[in-house]
Amino acid sequence: MTAPQPRPPRPRPPAPGSPPAPEVFAGVDIGGTTTQVVLCTPELDVVDSHEVPTPAAEGGTAMVGAALDALGLLLARAPARLRAVGVGAAGLVDARAGRVLVASDSFHAWAGFEVTATMEAALGVPVFLDNDVNAFLRGEVARGAVAGERHVLGMTLGTGVGGALWLDGALYEGPNGAAGETGHIPGFGDLPCTCGGRGHLETLASGRSIAARYGERTGLDRSARAVAEAAGRGDPDALAVYEAAGAAVARAILITAGMLDVTTFVIGGGVGGAWTLLEPSIRAALTAEPPVSGHPLRVVRAGLGTAAVAVGAASRARTESREPLTPLRPLSEGTNSATFKSG
Repeated sequence: MTAPQPRPPRPRPPAPGSPPAPEVFAGVDIGGTTTQVVLCTPELDVVDSHEVPTPAAEGGTAMVGAALDALGLLLARAPARLRAVGVGAAGLVDARAGRVLVASDSFHAWAGFEVTATMEAALGVPVFLDNDVNAFLRGEVARGAVAGERHVLGMTLGTGVGGALWLDGALYEGPNGAAGETGHIPGFGDLPCTCGGRGHLETLASGRSIAARYGERTGLDRSARAVAEAAGRGDPDALAVYEAAGAAVARAILITAGMLDVTTFVIGGGVGGAWTLLEPSIRAALTAEPPVSGHPLRVVRAGLGTAAVAVGAASRARTESREPLTPLRPLSEGTNSATFKSG
């Protein structure tokens, strides 16, 4: 039996004689649990958003269909002309071909799925696909905690650890698309990693690993969030696990600073949300072992929260839609940053 095709959104048409509908860009974040869709102005201000469960067990057609339905709901709420769509997806993607190459076993029939072709057929506008960590960094550089920076390493600490590089004002993917993958740098002990390697940063700083390290110390089966809550109550084992995670993140930061002379870093993801637990050990490690350049390192918590991937996806759609657009207005720096001065 042929799977049903995703239904195209049906925006509300403007009333006769009314001015032209404003132009908007859509950003879509397809995660393992939820799918978030945002509508953005040409300046990437979010004008509306909607979140739905991701039907990950039902396959690519259902997942894209859920995203299209959510987008259709947003377009029906107010008249707008959809200019282009960006999609951030977990896993390894071929951004040029617009398809998913490799996906975790959380997703059914997702690897190999033609994301951009399917959505373009439904929408009639250009669609651009990105890895979710790349989209996260695009969002933070465009409208988040590192807006306007030209050289940045972005790190997401979630179920795993992801990374992306922004060099000379553009995303740098490397010749094989793997630049910035800090989560799988070796040299962080000898624990087995989910990728099959050993001693990677992910074995200490991911949510899955934080839960595992706490379990090894206590014999308790707790999620990373529960471990963070225990640390907040002063649990010494939980505090030790987060201290080790922060120190490991600091080491990855120092490696990047030494190799690439990057001095700005933005950290997001679910584990990154426990900033008050991570930041002290990051600060201590960078103070104890400053970068060889002697330049201070700026390490900030992500400013866009859960919207970073979707806004970053919209940012890519905005950039690559090839029409003259209004310059971005960086957000003012908030209280979520800390500059670590060496020496």
